[in-house]
Amino acid sequence: MRDPIAVEDLDEKSARKELARLSMEIRAADAAYYQDDAPHLSDADYDALRQRNLAIEARFPHLKRKDSPTDQIGAPITDGFGKIEHGLPMLSLDNAFSPADVEEFGARIRRFLGLSDAEALVLTAEPKIDGLSLSLTYESGALVRAATRGDGRVGEDVTANASTLSDIPKTLAGSGWPDRIEIRGEVYMANEDFAELNRLEEAAGRKTYMNPRNAAAGGLRQKDPKITAQRPLKFFAYAWGETSKPFATTQSEAVAQLTGWGFATNPLFAAHKTIASLLAAYRDISEQRAELGYDIDGVVYKVDRLDWQSRLGQVSRFPRWAIAHKFPAEKAITKLEAIDIQVGRTGSLTPVARLVPVTVGGVVVSNATLHNEDEIERLDVRVGDHVEIQRAGDVIPQVLRVTDSDRDGRGDPFQPPERCPECGSPAVRLVDENGEADVRRRCTGGLICPAQITERLKHFVSRKALDIDGLGGKQIELFYERGIVTAPQHIFQLDARIEQAGYPPLAEWDGFGKTSADKLRAAIDARRNVPFDRFLIGLGIRNVGQTISNLFARNFVQWSSFWSAVEAACDAPDSEAEQALLAIDGIGQTAINSLKEFAREAANEEMLETLLNEVTVLDGEAPTTDTAVAGKTVVFTGTLERMTRDEAKAQATRLGAKVSGSVSGKTDILVAGPGAGSKLKKAESLGVQVLTETEWLELIAP
Repeated sequence: MRDPIAVEDLDEKSARKELARLSMEIRAADAAYYQDDAPHLSDADYDALRQRNLAIEARFPHLKRKDSPTDQIGAPITDGFGKIEHGLPMLSLDNAFSPADVEEFGARIRRFLGLSDAEALVLTAEPKIDGLSLSLTYESGALVRAATRGDGRVGEDVTANASTLSDIPKTLAGSGWPDRIEIRGEVYMANEDFAELNRLEEAAGRKTYMNPRNAAAGGLRQKDPKITAQRPLKFFAYAWGETSKPFATTQSEAVAQLTGWGFATNPLFAAHKTIASLLAAYRDISEQRAELGYDIDGVVYKVDRLDWQSRLGQVSRFPRWAIAHKFPAEKAITKLEAIDIQVGRTGSLTPVARLVPVTVGGVVVSNATLHNEDEIERLDVRVGDHVEIQRAGDVIPQVLRVTDSDRDGRGDPFQPPERCPECGSPAVRLVDENGEADVRRRCTGGLICPAQITERLKHFVSRKALDIDGLGGKQIELFYERGIVTAPQHIFQLDARIEQAGYPPLAEWDGFGKTSADKLRAAIDARRNVPFDRFLIGLGIRNVGQTISNLFARNFVQWSSFWSAVEAACDAPDSEAEQALLAIDGIGQTAINSLKEFAREAANEEMLETLLNEVTVLDGEAPTTDTAVAGKTVVFTGTLERMTRDEAKAQATRLGAKVSGSVSGKTDILVAGPGAGSKLKKAESLGVQVLTETEWLELIAP
């Protein structure tokens, strides 16, 4: 999708179309947020739509639509609840996104009221709770009605549900309350309660909630009040609507009255005499955000004097006397509680930040990636630090920086693990031929590591390795989940393992049957004799792929000779055995280091010994040296039509050629099938001999 045309570049026709589009998108977003409790836009994206709509209307005021979002609040109520008309409209708030916006807010109030710079303008600040707005009507001190915001004029009757909340008094405490008053506030759910609710929902096989706001809205709008009563919902009171008599002269006094009448009010509410003090409060609340235990998405400022609020009145959907200073989109500050190590399916160890949960971009974030230990060192991030995190789109959240690195009593620097937390195998950073350490630390356990085993087993039976027909990823996962195949040797003990686990014969399993079971058994038996190179490939040793495995098979021929050399190299670094391995053209130190790390692990040694009791490793084929391509470097590209790419590579290797994956000045022949692209162009530019598949087969024919 192209970026929208800048407002200043729109003509009248384009502006009319754009206003229609924005009206439709904002209406859909309002319905998703207010009616379905399932927003599909982040706050930042929604605010951007509304700001664009306002800007276009300001430039083309005569094009303002009758259904303009500028005049709409919330969304019409659904048919599931009765309707309650608010005594006074439940307005929304205009937004500020920068200190300059807040300063302009103060300046507008002064201009409207005719205040001089010397006259005091007291404003209040309080966290903007990310929950569901609720209006409570009390008569003679007793709760008689409760309604959601709805479209701002008419809300949903949720009296029975609201009555179940412990934070909402059934009768007002204290004294001084009007005979009739409408108390307004926000229903929300604490982050800890939200996490527990989602855990229970998931355990029961039900859909989980995206964030605490959705959970709170869904809990309050249940058809059965008994379900609402089971939800851990809370309520902050912060405003009022229609009232039978005045009960305060300032916002501060009114909030104190609400507290005295038995309502929970926000402890961070405070009055401020300057804009600078307001902005300092914004920064303080932002820094405390992670410790609050509930979600907020900004700070609300209000004129303190109620007579000035009355004079200022409202415009469109907003009161002139209040504004919401929103937090930056997609970022938040929270506390780092721990650094855990997550072992990936390929053995890489990734440090993960465990965070005090915080909402970022509409999603509750409790984990963030720290990438690797070099990144942790660069950030100097430690347990107990407050960190800024970022989430963009569907990308996993990441830690951007530490915000309090100068505090006293910081924790110790992070120490990377030397053992895999999943299997206890050594966790190492391999060093390449240039002495550069791999950016990631990796588990050397491979086929004996629980975190890697299913992917390793899938690789073991894959087409490039043992190539067991009928035993794919789905079957591997099934056998692993049932505890039947948890190591490669178990594949060759399948029937016995099934019986030992107490399951019926494979022929009686769903999805198999006698024919399928017999075919799978035959396919497994057919691989009890496995070529050297395929066996080595199947072990899944990092940096030892198809080409390297072929080189070892051709040069050592016998598996026992090869593995003896690897074990000898483990016992004595830079030994004659290691030099013999390195002497093979095309073998580098990186591959040797990977082999040694694998062989040093006792569990791998045990696995390999057991596996070799089940299979026989066939001798490799020594390369032919009297062929037309012996000693030449060959690259295959494009689609081969008479054989697979793997077959072609294996054949070239047997004929003494060196197979490479990229074209360079050392390349002798490029075999190009249909669809050849950049490799063909590079070969032509370097003057490399280019052959079709047919020409290649003619060249290597006996």
